Amino acid sequence: MARTVALCKAHNIRVGAHAGLPDVQGFGRREMKLSKEEHTANVVYQVGALKAFLDREGLELHHVKPHGVLYSMMTRDIEVARAVCAGVPKGTPVFGLAGTLMEFAAMEAGLEFWAECYGDVKYRRDGSPIHDRKRAAWRTEDVKSHVRQQVHERTVTTDTGHLVVLPVKDYQVSVCCHSDSPGCLEIVRAAKEVVDEFNGSRGPEAPGNTEEL
Repeated sequence: MARTVALCKAHNIRVGAHAGLPDVQGFGRREMKLSKEEHTANVVYQVGALKAFLDREGLELHHVKPHGVLYSMMTRDIEVARAVCAGVPKGTPVFGLAGTLMEFAAMEAGLEFWAECYGDVKYRRDGSPIHDRKRAAWRTEDVKSHVRQQVHERTVTTDTGHLVVLPVKDYQVSVCCHSDSPGCLEIVRAAKEVVDEFNGSRGPEAPGNTEEL
């Protein structure tokens, strides 16, 4: 964390906490049953750890984004979503999947919500992302068209070929790219090219600008 925060400071990168379940061996990708109080304390604990390193470098916490299976749990379980949001510092944006209980809980808690899209993940027909840990490498042009469709048209073509409208409203939009995807650097470069293209076409003050992660 110390090294990552220092690198972010050196390269002018905003830092967010990626809080997940306390599943160390499974990297937060195995579902665990926690009480509401445990969910809240777990987020407070993880965000607080990062914030200590940010304070040392004189940086602000930019956002909180749930990680792994906790993310999907929040989209379908309102009590989990509320418990997690209760652990997010007031005034800190939450990144999540628009049109789900995650969005509802964040708004209910008075937290700013940013709608998340994906540069290297396909979608199901219900609009949920398909997190396939054994996914094949993406072609650069496929990444660009995938991201461009999401940020420009607010739609996505699903794994079954259907067109789905993304309920991102007028939220700020974030594009997520995973560091463990095959060819991750090429994916990020391709996504950033589309993001820069989008932001340049709308101007710096336009609502709904996209930030690449």
